[in-house]
Amino acid sequence: MASYCERCWNTFANEIAEADGATAAPRPNPDPDDVTWIEPPLCTECGALVRVYPTNYDRWVSLAMVELPAKDVPEAFRWRLTRLPGRSPIPTDIVAVRVRGIDPLPSEPVVPAHRMTCIPEWGEP
Repeated sequence: MASYCERCWNTFANEIAEADGATAAPRPNPDPDDVTWIEPPLCTECGALVRVYPTNYDRWVSLAMVELPAKDVPEAFRWRLTRLPGRSPIPTDIVAVRVRGIDPLPSEPVVPAHRMTCIPEWGEP
């Protein structure tokens, strides 16, 4: 496999993120002493709840709150949530991976990118 320098990797990852729509800001790290419930963030455009996950190339993406059958989601918006391989049976690290290469079956569930369903609030330009 090829190895990139830090600058080249950032350029490459930013290009992939722009093409995939993975331009969300990372979630802030919660204070370990704070035991209040953490609500999902709201979309700044439409006000809907979103799920923000890291991608497999170190960028962040806003995803819809529900899974849909692949037949209802255009190819450009299909994502899957997958657990990073590890020794723990408890899912600790989950990343979003774009569905590419082999198309899923029409009934197979995928997570749509939030930008597919985002409709700005009335009165916005």
